[in-house]
Amino acid sequence: MAKEVLEIDGKEVVVREDTAKAYRGVKWFLGTLLMIVAITAFLLFGGFIGAVSDGELNTPETRTGTKL
Repeated sequence: MAKEVLEIDGKEVVVREDTAKAYRGVKWFLGTLLMIVAITAFLLFGGFIGAVSDGELNTPETRTGTKL
């Protein structure tokens, strides 16, 4: 079996190739998930800040001019 060297907690560890691929896959998954959460939070809070800072709060009541 092929072996690969991974650096874990500052130490070099020799592991099997499939274990190294799984380790890299988990790191990619967590990184991607973190980026998705960060982008979503940025867009969500950006939308809130934009809605609050424009000075007009457009509710369905004010857009149509009639009360429900």
